[in-house]
Amino acid sequence: MTASMSFEPLTPTAYLARASRVFADRTAVIDDGVRYTYREFLERAQRLAGALRALGTREGDRVAILAPNTHVLLEAHYGVPFAGAVLVALNPRLTPSDHARILAHAGARVLIFDHEHEAAAAEIARVMGASLKLVRAGGADEYERLLTAAEPFSRAVQDERALLSINYTSGTTGTPKGVMYHHRGAYLQALAMAMHMQLDASSVFLWTLPMFHCNGWCFTWAVTAAGATHLCLRKLDPQIVWSYLKDAGVTHFNAAPTVLIMLAWHAGAAPSPGRRIRVATGGAPPTPALLARMAELGMDVTHLYGLTETFGPAAVCQWHPELSRLSNAEQAQFKARQGVGNVVSQLLRVIDWRGADVPADGSTLGEIALRGNNVMLGYYRDDEATAAAAPDGWFRTGDLAVMHADGYVEIKDRAKDIIISGGENIASIEVERALSTHPSVLEAAVVAGPDAKWGEVPVAFVTLKPGMDATEPELIAYARSVLAHFKAPKRVMFGELPRNATGKIQKFVLRDRAKSLIAG
Repeated sequence: MTASMSFEPLTPTAYLARASRVFADRTAVIDDGVRYTYREFLERAQRLAGALRALGTREGDRVAILAPNTHVLLEAHYGVPFAGAVLVALNPRLTPSDHARILAHAGARVLIFDHEHEAAAAEIARVMGASLKLVRAGGADEYERLLTAAEPFSRAVQDERALLSINYTSGTTGTPKGVMYHHRGAYLQALAMAMHMQLDASSVFLWTLPMFHCNGWCFTWAVTAAGATHLCLRKLDPQIVWSYLKDAGVTHFNAAPTVLIMLAWHAGAAPSPGRRIRVATGGAPPTPALLARMAELGMDVTHLYGLTETFGPAAVCQWHPELSRLSNAEQAQFKARQGVGNVVSQLLRVIDWRGADVPADGSTLGEIALRGNNVMLGYYRDDEATAAAAPDGWFRTGDLAVMHADGYVEIKDRAKDIIISGGENIASIEVERALSTHPSVLEAAVVAGPDAKWGEVPVAFVTLKPGMDATEPELIAYARSVLAHFKAPKRVMFGELPRNATGKIQKFVLRDRAKSLIAG
């Protein structure tokens, strides 16, 4: 009796149950011409759960969603767990073959897809076979018919550490890994995001950040917890974004620095009189020039840091009022730090190869390690990778950083050869393997090259087989034919690859060449 009185399993869907009562008639969702109140939002989510149950979905089944930032993907963040199922939100930028591999690994039984992705869904279904049930949303709308016919359903969560969603990484070794989120972590992370970004019932949150990415950094639930308005954005178009920023009363949005750059120097960029906009950014430190421009536009930028494995931002560059007295350059230097653990995180550590904390001197390099409520359960169906990621109970991020005397962490380099382009992770080995399948290619090495728009882009260095020919445009086109387009190299150079005494390719030499190539 006492236990039931003092304990309730945590789940982020509870935020919608509460909002439907507290904010029942307030606008919850705006998606083009569609508007739903919080009362309607809950009913739709529960009807989605009922529809999934009617399709045969049961506890623990995986339900995948292939859609842009629409109300359908947002509703799935509640309706799928209401059904007792596990959400798998797919990256629309991947190829149908990528999606099919992910769905096969996840064992998904249902794929809800937006009408824009009908061709991709058909190809996925061809590969997957009859085991996958397709539900089309939009146009000839099966999704809406299913919701209309369904009885509302909501299954209570019994175990707060049960599987809530699987988020597939972009594949740091070329093979995506399924990161398992639990209800407890998502609940707490959403609460942290709502607090740090100061969301409330008057807030209007514009969905510039992909909802599929770490479940939208858990803002899919955080915005609801605050009783704020979700303003959906089907396509990330700077002109559309600026029209919303000016005319829709937007108070908050999240985006990678590359997106902020695109917005900050857009022809339509202008401050909103009498209203400042809070912006969260992550993936790379915002530059001083970007921060200054955003301030001119009436936007306050907060730098967040995290990974798919940490429910999105586990750290925040926590601002102190006295820092506002610093010069703009000094403020920008401070804001470039990844910061401290968010309000629900454990303290961040920077450790050496033995697992011991490095000195907090701002210069000794180590690897960021994390543990706590907002760290994944592990990698789905990959016990070996899970054990390797946390050999002593502390998750190794792969990011090399220093610890400052004030407890703030600052990343200095990446432990792996990951290319971060527009907020998307690209594994160099995946691109190398793709190029190596070309009949003329003997060997390929891929590194990150600087890019004004995307931050980093893949640059390939290729050795051709004796007597064989290939051109730069040919290899780029070939890579685009076998990879998602954003993974294809933007430049290709030919010649022998530099090696050390043991025969290992010296990628640091290639990075310098890539910088010179693009600068020249």
